[in-house]
Amino acid sequence: MSESNTANTREITGAPAPVVSVKPVVLSAPGRGEDLQVRVSAPVSGRDLPIVVFSHGYGWSMDGYAPLADFWAAHGFVVLQPTHLDSRTLGLPADDPRTPLIWRTRVEDLKRVLDELDLLEAAVPGLGGRLDRTRIAVSGHSWGAQTASMLLGARVLDSEGAPGEDMSDPRVTAGVLLALTGRGGEDLSPFAAEHFPFMNPSFDGMTTPALVVAGDQDKSALSVRGPDWFTDPYFLSPGSKTLLTLFGAEHSLGGIPGQSVAETTDESPARVALIQQLTWAFLRSAFHRGDPGWLTARSALEQSPRPLGQIQSK
Repeated sequence: MSESNTANTREITGAPAPVVSVKPVVLSAPGRGEDLQVRVSAPVSGRDLPIVVFSHGYGWSMDGYAPLADFWAAHGFVVLQPTHLDSRTLGLPADDPRTPLIWRTRVEDLKRVLDELDLLEAAVPGLGGRLDRTRIAVSGHSWGAQTASMLLGARVLDSEGAPGEDMSDPRVTAGVLLALTGRGGEDLSPFAAEHFPFMNPSFDGMTTPALVVAGDQDKSALSVRGPDWFTDPYFLSPGSKTLLTLFGAEHSLGGIPGQSVAETTDESPARVALIQQLTWAFLRSAFHRGDPGWLTARSALEQSPRPLGQIQSK
């Protein structure tokens, strides 16, 4: 971003605060085969801090997505990042009997994090009594977005097209879904249909307010459709939703997993900075009615002579 854009970001979000991060905080997880490891990041000051539980994409871990996790923590959120069973750090073999149901274990991981807020809070020196447990959001990227969407009310359709278990969580009141895949069925590639039967979502029950972020150049081998596949969660879900479409963005959305990582095919610090700003502003508006950050950030994007994306809401 240019210096003027950086200045505008600070005008909207304020100056970053120092952050303390503790890892791994280990949560007992009977029946999972591995205890659940979590990274906790929080600003060193402030009270009534909202909570964001972040689900990583395939193969990543609690150590990924620093551009988002560090930014959110430096601007007033407590960020909780579990390491799911598919993480490369765990080295689970493909023929492990848990593999077919990792999609479900991922959802249970996020719920376990919410169940163990007392332990997670106590693990960070100086964090005690500073969390606002009435303001909780979930977020995720790619497979992590699918995981997070389940807590917002999305469900997996079975082979007959009937919705599976409702795994939504009333403790969660907002979501940020980054590069969330769309409809299954005939929209899946033959490979995805054969190997990933859980990629058959229904968004009919995804009523919790959410920001959906999609790249207009995100062409996935998992679908026979083009980048518009990633806009399905916005168009096919009811309730209050916002769609941020990023121009020129591929699946890593400019590099949100981290700087200079192999998965980033469209590295763009400016795009990442925009995502930082808009996701922060969306969460602020979701948690604090009347907060001006979202309107200011949206107006700045719409009035830019060379916008990096566009926003629509319903």
